[in-house]
Amino acid sequence: MSGIEFKNGCIVYYGNPAGYLKEDKATVDKMFQSKEFEEWLADRNLEALWKDGVFERLSKGEQLTENSEGRVPLKNVRIWQLKPDSDFELRFRSYDEIQNIYGEPCIKNYEAVYDGELDTNDLEAIYSKFNMDHPVGFKGHSLSISDVVELYDDSGSAFHYVDRMGFKDIEFSNHEQEHGITMSM
Repeated sequence: MSGIEFKNGCIVYYGNPAGYLKEDKATVDKMFQSKEFEEWLADRNLEALWKDGVFERLSKGEQLTENSEGRVPLKNVRIWQLKPDSDFELRFRSYDEIQNIYGEPCIKNYEAVYDGELDTNDLEAIYSKFNMDHPVGFKGHSLSISDVVELYDDSGSAFHYVDRMGFKDIEFSNHEQEHGITMSM
């Protein structure tokens, strides 16, 4: 007898709400990733998406990311922080300063330090979460100016630069960031 079952719209792993189904994909919290669980999903021809934060959301009563009456569907959250080897001058600067000196923030200078699910889409609540109660799977420093919060789902991504006060919606692409210094020969 397996300790994994479908119950009330959730995938339950030995009594714990571990994941949910959306079409032929099972979104499951990374903390439950095991050979037994992977085999159980494969036997049911389900593609596994292992993410942080799923258990936390389901434990708090949050259901599927599908839109329920009157509820806004929750998006996934990815936190981007500057790579250790990126230009130090990019750190702790307001969006306007970065924009004026270097142009739009460039994803090549950043690395994802969290990719998972939270129980909110609210940027201020996300900021608090990543400063006071780091979620499981977070590998960065407390959220601060120059970091980027990405909210995403199947329809796309929205990027938000952590500014001096609040957030600034940005385009976050692979363009080359200009460094204000021109070299000529």
